Amino acid sequence: MSAAMPQAKKTPPEDESSRSVLNPLDVMVITRERLQDTLDDAVRRGRMTRDDATDLLAEIVRRAISAPTDRVMREVRRVTGAADVFPIDEYDELTAAQIVSRLGELPVGELRRVRDYERRNANRKTVLAALDAKLA
Repeated sequence: MSAAMPQAKKTPPEDESSRSVLNPLDVMVITRERLQDTLDDAVRRGRMTRDDATDLLAEIVRRAISAPTDRVMREVRRVTGAADVFPIDEYDELTAAQIVSRLGELPVGELRRVRDYERRNANRKTVLAALDAKLA
């Protein structure tokens, strides 16, 4: 006599747009405590200085907070068909030189938005210097 195997619940098929926003394969969870422990261990072993570990932890936390929000908002705009209001299309995929070459056509308000976004994300000196020169 065989035991009955539980049947998996059938879920309605997902459309492609919902999978791209909620893809669990793109998610990784590391607690701040675990990250701190790892960096403390690297300091104890002489792999990095305490100041470098503190700076690295702050940068990782900053990016973890800001990057998902920006990416989710872009995806929501794409899925809903809302216009992307960011001044430079596909900004995150461009090199610093490509971004600098596109700054000339932007009004002051959009230059400020690009500068604020750049500071929160890649924080590239060449892009920020070009933006500051345009805004001066």
